[in-house]
Amino acid sequence: MAAKGKTATKKPVKKATAAKTAAKGKAAAKKPAKKAAPAKKVAKKRTPNPAFMKAMQPSEALAKVVGSKAIPRTEVTKKLWAYIKKNKLQDATNRRNINADANLAAVFGGKKQVSMFEMTKLVNKHLS
Repeated sequence: MAAKGKTATKKPVKKATAAKTAAKGKAAAKKPAKKAAPAKKVAKKRTPNPAFMKAMQPSEALAKVVGSKAIPRTEVTKKLWAYIKKNKLQDATNRRNINADANLAAVFGGKKQVSMFEMTKLVNKHLS
């Protein structure tokens, strides 16, 4: 659609007179003071999901890496990363990839290299 041939005209800007600004000052003075803002809510400490804290028994293959004792998933992940960093199994060029050694290859289903996201899926199969 084409715009109509009307042109916009600007209205002249009026200067405020001293009487008007004084009236505005009086009106502003009559307004009640603003109420104080309510206190901010205190952030509650986040509670972990109980499913993550449940002790899980690792399989024999995973037990070679994290130990045979039943531990929560969160601890399995921590111990797994400690093992990876201790043995320098993180890929040098793409740090998201994990290079498997003999112990991790059994956990990873024989794969030589997995991404860190795929690793969690593969490790969950070894927890019961």
